Amino acid sequence: MKSERWGLSAFLLLSTIWAASLGGQVSGRSPGDVYQKWLDEDVVYIITSEERAQYLRLTNNKDRDQFIVQFWLRRDPTPGTPENEFKEEHYRRIAFANIHFADSVAGWRTDRGRIYILNGPPEETEMLSPSLSTGPIHATQTWHYKDGRRFRFTDACDCGEYHLDLKP
Repeated sequence: MKSERWGLSAFLLLSTIWAASLGGQVSGRSPGDVYQKWLDEDVVYIITSEERAQYLRLTNNKDRDQFIVQFWLRRDPTPGTPENEFKEEHYRRIAFANIHFADSVAGWRTDRGRIYILNGPPEETEMLSPSLSTGPIHATQTWHYKDGRRFRFTDACDCGEYHLDLKP
């Protein structure tokens, strides 16, 4: 239990530093801001609505710390080992999204970032550039996954901001 708390404390400190490196400010941040960032940014795509409601009912940081520990333990594919591969992969995907998919917003907030965080790297990526004669009007990327899922992103503004194409 003590090592879990140290892990959470280290995680929260690193999260704050990470946020600061993206333009946030560490000074002046209240502990509540760190917990809100965890909810609204770090796990926004993977927390269930029931978990979110439960978390929002918590009234103190000790309970929030314990909730966060349990949140990651429930997702740990190899309980009892020092590593939580799911958690490590989740934060690796966020970092990748922030580096590779940022446009006018942080990479994790983009459609490509969200899909990448939730699904990981695609098996195959198909990129089409605009062409006056035969190609699409705007640049597109289609991500193909092993299980047959496919996500198409279009840069409709021709400005490097790809958005998920919801058309079939």
